[in-house]
Amino acid sequence: MNPKVLAIEPSMIRAIAAKKQAGAIDLGIGEPALLPQQRFIDAAARWAAEHGVKYTVNAGDVALRELIAAHYAFPGMGAARNVCITTGSQEAVYVAIKTLLDPAVDELLVVAPAFPAYAKMAQLEGIASRAVHMRADDDFRYDVDAIVDAIDPATRMIAIASPANPTGRVLRDADARRLAAALLARPGAPVWILQDEIYRELTYVDDPGSIADYYPYTIVANSLSKSNALTGMRIGWLIAPGEVSDALVKTHAWVTSTASSFGQRVALEIFREPGALQEHAAWYRAQHGSVTAALEESGLRYVPIDGAFYACVRLPRGGDAMAAALELVERRNVVAIPGGTFGASLEGWLRISWVAPADDVAEGLRRIAAL
Repeated sequence: MNPKVLAIEPSMIRAIAAKKQAGAIDLGIGEPALLPQQRFIDAAARWAAEHGVKYTVNAGDVALRELIAAHYAFPGMGAARNVCITTGSQEAVYVAIKTLLDPAVDELLVVAPAFPAYAKMAQLEGIASRAVHMRADDDFRYDVDAIVDAIDPATRMIAIASPANPTGRVLRDADARRLAAALLARPGAPVWILQDEIYRELTYVDDPGSIADYYPYTIVANSLSKSNALTGMRIGWLIAPGEVSDALVKTHAWVTSTASSFGQRVALEIFREPGALQEHAAWYRAQHGSVTAALEESGLRYVPIDGAFYACVRLPRGGDAMAAALELVERRNVVAIPGGTFGASLEGWLRISWVAPADDVAEGLRRIAAL
């Protein structure tokens, strides 16, 4: 067996979720409760009935890639060549890490708290990784100075998610500009940014920022999983500068050959229709208001929710978040994820997903507050 695989611990998120009992309030797994818009699936099915479900080129359907590039219009990344369609955003992140980093000399810097996949993927490839932790006493806001100060000579990539899983914080436009300027001012080889924008469409602030708008050494990962409730469709993408995109496609081709051609057709139908990526956003904005009110009523300390569909709450008496999560799932019929899963800076906190009905979320928070 590959010792790197043996050394990687299984997903704590899935382990806690597996303990869910019948009738439990599920504030655990980050998956939309909404159903996808059927018209896109039906249109793709009609197309498949006529044309079949055949391979696309490795990088993905050209028309889809053109639409994605034009939709985001990142500077220098506006052509089909700049897009690689992947099997979900998770493959996108893995391909970016595997392609850009040399295990012998390079390091991945993860802006934490963070979804554990970035560090686990680096570990799988034998790549060193390190975290720079945003501060609890600053409500885990993105601290540009801390991120830049954490860069050392081996750092070749910074992984940052905005909106963030688990905290729901969003990198603001002014901070994206500052981070880009600081990185451009550094001497030597560039440090790449891997920006995970899977929750991009679910943002509740007026000034979200994307580093790719200002920094040419950025690779953007995204997917339809959260915006359009298509987690099982497994369609994601990478957007990158041309010469790097060619290398990403090469890695992707050997990892998975092509993404699902049927899923790509569904994505094509979505990107063809103006506003389709935002179809669920109004529901999330309304739910955001209800959840924020429930958080205030609970009396729990919580991180302001800028985006995504998560909230981080501090345990009312501090202590061991893993023990609290087990108590909740085994005795109080609530699924919540211990914060330490996302990094040491979130110890003593729980992450909740608030896609359940608002009344269930409020009741789950009351049970957490009663711990």
